[in-house]
Amino acid sequence: MNSGPHERHGLDEKETDTQPHDGLRRFATIWSRAIYPATQTSMTRAEFADYLYPLARKLAEALHAQPFSPAVGREVGKALVEGHCTSPDALPHALGVVESYLALYAADPEAAPVLPADEAGARCARLQHAIAAGFSQTLRDRTLGEQESLSRAALAAQTAVEEALHASETRFRAVFKDTTIGISIADMDGRIRDANGALARMFGRSEEEMRRRNVNEWVHPDDAPEVWRLHRELVRGERDHFRVEKPYQRPDGTVLWTNLTVSLLRDADGEPRYQLALMEDITERRLLHLRLRYEATHDELTGLPNRTLFSERLDRILSSSSGVKRFGLCYLDIDGFKAVNDSLGHAVGDQLLISVAERLQSCTAAPGHLVARIGGDEFVALITDPAGREDVTELARQALAALATPITIDGRDLSVRASIGIVEGPSGELRPEEVLRSADITMYRAKDAGGNRYELADPDSDARAIDRHSLTNHLPGALERDEFFLEYQPLIRMSDGRVDGAEALVRWKHPVHGRLGPDRFIPLAEHTGLIVPLGRWVLEQAVRQACSWQERYGSARARQDRPLRVNVNLSPRQLHHPDLVQDTISVLEAAGVAPSSLCLEVTESALIGADEDELKPLRQLAELGVDIALDDFGTGYSNLANLRRLPATTLKLDRSFTQGLQRHPADPVDVTFVEGIVSLAHALGLAVTVEGVETEHQADQLRELGCDTAQGWFYARPASADEFAHDWAASA
Repeated sequence: MNSGPHERHGLDEKETDTQPHDGLRRFATIWSRAIYPATQTSMTRAEFADYLYPLARKLAEALHAQPFSPAVGREVGKALVEGHCTSPDALPHALGVVESYLALYAADPEAAPVLPADEAGARCARLQHAIAAGFSQTLRDRTLGEQESLSRAALAAQTAVEEALHASETRFRAVFKDTTIGISIADMDGRIRDANGALARMFGRSEEEMRRRNVNEWVHPDDAPEVWRLHRELVRGERDHFRVEKPYQRPDGTVLWTNLTVSLLRDADGEPRYQLALMEDITERRLLHLRLRYEATHDELTGLPNRTLFSERLDRILSSSSGVKRFGLCYLDIDGFKAVNDSLGHAVGDQLLISVAERLQSCTAAPGHLVARIGGDEFVALITDPAGREDVTELARQALAALATPITIDGRDLSVRASIGIVEGPSGELRPEEVLRSADITMYRAKDAGGNRYELADPDSDARAIDRHSLTNHLPGALERDEFFLEYQPLIRMSDGRVDGAEALVRWKHPVHGRLGPDRFIPLAEHTGLIVPLGRWVLEQAVRQACSWQERYGSARARQDRPLRVNVNLSPRQLHHPDLVQDTISVLEAAGVAPSSLCLEVTESALIGADEDELKPLRQLAELGVDIALDDFGTGYSNLANLRRLPATTLKLDRSFTQGLQRHPADPVDVTFVEGIVSLAHALGLAVTVEGVETEHQADQLRELGCDTAQGWFYARPASADEFAHDWAASA
């Protein structure tokens, strides 16, 4: 049995069992299923079925129209193309559905009589032919239109490219000819194919001469190491451009400095074809830079390298990557240069510095030597890779020898002395600032030793100097922070062993270094001037403490000859301070104690050579009843006859005299010496106090020699005020 039309397209019975009035919708659905896979539309299949439904209605109306005309088929074919049914398979599928199902689903008995089967088949065939004709015509017109659009676009693009190329070539030629930048084009072998006028003028040649040159010939001794390496990489196609600063030799012998930029031009296949070089003449700019650099790195007065250039060289030498193994540095300072400026004027001082610079340069002409002026009258000589320390010390000796001959300025012969600090060692271990600090410290050590000499850096000496510097910086605020305190050491009356008084000794409770004795900070305070307020503080505290002891233990002291006395050291700077007398009186009055309760100790060295004006403050204090003790007696070189005119009441023998009395038997020379001083002092009406008594044997010897009072560890170590008072009260 032959299969029906719906069976040929895989339709089941359910799909054909459709009510007549729903036929066209069903036809459109079947049609969309057949055509949709062959379309290139963005519509969904349901949307595509909706698109086909009006076309199905047109075909149904044409099928039953009287008279019949297949013309609508062309419109349907055109509509299928416009719906993107342009695949080769789309038209057969579309025609197959029309052939099989249009007559079946387009029948509507309510609208028109049913056509006979043969008539319906004939009309469907003619509609199919019309659909095919409309489809083909529309597709051909569309293809021709697209081809024409492509042709027009291609022609427009070619025209645009030609115009752009012409414009580009025109602009390039204008730039090539008129720019001030030198431009050349060379092939990959380096032969110059073209060069502009600016480049020719830079080289002092004609454009024709430039075209006969090869870039590989332009090697210059000052070329940076990487210049030709970069060029070889570019020629091999390994890089597309590079930029360097490069010099060239001109025909007249001068040097042309350029900022050179070289770019690689490739062909369509990416193969290297040409080298494009752009050169900017920077000769004048470079000369200006060098001049400014020289002025920034050289001393205007002497022409020597200055601190900036010296620091750069020192940084480079000390860096671990420098390749330098050792270094040597001489730090030189002219002794007494300020006196030259003050007495002869700065113009003479400047001439002296110029002459010193010239003489130092004569000593440092060897390769690897650098001499610089780093400020004022300070010079440095830097040695790269010395053979040893002897090389550096030899340079220092040569420098001192070169300066030994007087320098004549304006008819005057000026003697020049200098102090030199030497640092020598391996590179890479010290930082530049550490080297300079060590050299500076060492130079001042040479200056303190008398000058006109050199000293070698010593880590221990550096550490002590740094420690002193740290203490000096911390010292001003220590008094405000209450970091100082007093201890008291008793003065023992040798006739009966009773406490006669106490010496006030200042201590510093440093927040970092802990407890510090006066030998660590008193010289610093004297040097900085802080000794004046510190001394007044010590005087106030000691006198106030004496008042407190008298109030607490007055009855015990009443049984003795006089009230407990407190000794306070007076520094040389305090001695010459104009307010010494008034400050002392104010402190005594504020505490409410008698002047006899205070003894001021002044070192013998502070009074050597003192005139009457300098002794006047001490005389005034002595007249008020304040005792004056001559401390460290025997360590200076004063004339013993001067004792008659000094306002002293007590001689305090230095501890060095007691050391010879420790032996058994005692040194007869020391015994005779102490005995003579005691006899002389007593003859002048002066009491004698001895320091540093550490043994019973010493105490017995000194008692037999007639000493009045003594102090030392044999009796008691320095202690706080409370501890001192407790021991004193127990012995009273």
